[in-house]
Amino acid sequence: MRTAPTSIRLVGFDADDTLWRSQDYFDEAQAEFERLVGQYVDLHARGAQDHLYEIEKRNIAVFGYGVKGMVLSMIEAAVEITSQRISAADLHRIVGMGKDLLRHPVELLPGIPEAVSAIASDFDVVLITKGDLFHQEAKVKQCGLADRFRRIEIVSEKDTATYTRLFDEFGVAPAQFLMIGNSLRSDIAPVLALGGWGVYMPYHTTWAHENEASVPPHDAARMRRVAAAAELPDAVRALASLGAG
Repeated sequence: MRTAPTSIRLVGFDADDTLWRSQDYFDEAQAEFERLVGQYVDLHARGAQDHLYEIEKRNIAVFGYGVKGMVLSMIEAAVEITSQRISAADLHRIVGMGKDLLRHPVELLPGIPEAVSAIASDFDVVLITKGDLFHQEAKVKQCGLADRFRRIEIVSEKDTATYTRLFDEFGVAPAQFLMIGNSLRSDIAPVLALGGWGVYMPYHTTWAHENEASVPPHDAARMRRVAAAAELPDAVRALASLGAG
């Protein structure tokens, strides 16, 4: 364990839209889905976006997060929205969109390699991501950063129960842990609720489900918000100093 002048001993990084681009590709798939379904119905009249999101939320408990769950939800939504009129060819196109997403190369966000290295020079770092195991493993392998993390955890959900289990496995108290991520719901709010620290780096586009969270005022003092990866090392140091006080 590296020696750092702080009570914070371990820093966690989210992956999708924190280390590399992700939601952009889902947004593109959503636009293609709407184009396909729009051949059959008036999208606005049928509330296609809301319908798909409700099905995706409902299916999280069945399929989990990730591309495969999204594609299955799109197929279900397309059948319902079009009253079963959508063609087999268009359903096949939705499957193809999912395959394209799964095969898409990893694109690191600007400044991330430098930021991860700078933080890893002062703290042990871990990667905590959720989603489809096979897809996330492939992205971690491709990203070129795997060797910088003490541990890589791919979980089905990122909530207080998951973080509590991980803290036990990592051998740290909540107050010794800081999480970096783009989602208040998954990366920041649950860690703060347990007494940890957070650096929030919002991405320019976020799935609606991840926006369904807020940080209570009494937890906000243990959080910093940054606009870009280059700001991460200073934000972590600032919170580390506060934690050591």
